[in-house]
Amino acid sequence: MKRQTKLTSQEQGQLAETKSQQTPAREFASAEELLRHDASQTTVPPAIAGRLSQSIHNEPKPERSWWRRLMDR
Repeated sequence: MKRQTKLTSQEQGQLAETKSQQTPAREFASAEELLRHDASQTTVPPAIAGRLSQSIHNEPKPERSWWRRLMDR
Protein backbone atom coordinates (compact mmCIF):
# COMPACT_ATOMS: atom_id res chain seq x y z
CA MET A 1 0.00 0.00 0.00
CA LYS A 2 1.19 3.46 -0.83
CA ARG A 3 0.92 6.03 1.87
CA GLN A 4 0.04 9.47 0.61
CA THR A 5 0.51 12.56 2.69
CA LYS A 6 -0.77 16.00 1.95
CA LEU A 7 1.37 18.97 2.74
CA THR A 8 -0.11 21.98 4.43
CA SER A 9 0.30 25.35 2.76
CA GLN A 10 3.00 26.25 5.32
CA GLU A 11 4.93 23.05 4.59
CA GLN A 12 4.62 23.67 0.85
CA GLY A 13 6.02 27.17 1.34
CA GLN A 14 8.93 25.83 3.37
CA LEU A 15 9.62 23.17 0.74
CA ALA A 16 9.60 25.77 -2.06
CA GLU A 17 11.91 28.03 -0.03
CA THR A 18 14.33 25.19 0.64
CA LYS A 19 14.45 24.26 -3.04
CA SER A 20 15.08 27.87 -4.07
CA GLN A 21 17.97 28.20 -1.59
CA GLN A 22 19.81 25.16 -2.91
CA THR A 23 22.62 25.93 -5.32
CA PRO A 24 23.41 23.62 -8.20
CA ALA A 25 26.25 21.16 -7.76
CA ARG A 26 29.54 22.34 -9.17
CA GLU A 27 32.74 20.54 -10.07
CA PHE A 28 36.17 22.10 -9.76
CA ALA A 29 39.23 21.19 -11.79
CA SER A 30 41.62 21.79 -8.91
CA ALA A 31 41.73 22.50 -5.21
CA GLU A 32 42.94 26.05 -5.93
CA GLU A 33 39.84 26.72 -8.03
CA LEU A 34 37.66 25.45 -5.18
CA LEU A 35 39.43 27.71 -2.68
CA ARG A 36 39.12 30.75 -4.94
CA HIS A 37 35.40 30.10 -5.40
CA ASP A 38 34.91 29.66 -1.66
CA ALA A 39 36.84 32.84 -0.90
CA SER A 40 34.71 34.83 -3.33
CA GLN A 41 31.53 33.55 -1.65
CA THR A 42 32.64 34.15 1.94
CA THR A 43 32.52 37.55 3.59
CA VAL A 44 35.24 38.38 6.09
CA PRO A 45 33.99 39.76 9.42
CA PRO A 46 35.16 43.37 9.98
CA ALA A 47 37.02 42.49 13.20
CA ILE A 48 39.11 39.87 11.41
CA ALA A 49 39.73 42.15 8.43
CA GLY A 50 41.00 44.86 10.76
CA ARG A 51 43.31 42.48 12.61
CA LEU A 52 44.64 41.15 9.31
CA SER A 53 45.40 44.60 7.91
CA GLN A 54 47.13 45.58 11.17
CA SER A 55 49.21 42.40 11.06
CA ILE A 56 50.23 43.07 7.44
CA HIS A 57 51.11 46.66 8.36
CA ASN A 58 53.41 45.40 11.16
CA GLU A 59 55.39 43.10 8.85
CA PRO A 60 58.98 44.25 8.19
CA LYS A 61 59.70 45.58 4.72
CA PRO A 62 61.64 43.16 2.52
CA GLU A 63 65.31 43.87 1.91
CA ARG A 64 66.28 45.33 -1.42
CA SER A 65 67.73 42.78 -3.80
CA TRP A 66 71.50 42.52 -4.15
CA TRP A 67 71.52 43.84 -7.70
CA ARG A 68 69.54 46.98 -6.72
CA ARG A 69 71.95 47.70 -3.88
CA LEU A 70 74.85 47.26 -6.33
CA MET A 71 73.29 49.54 -8.98
CA ASP A 72 72.38 52.32 -6.49
CA ARG A 73 75.96 52.88 -5.38
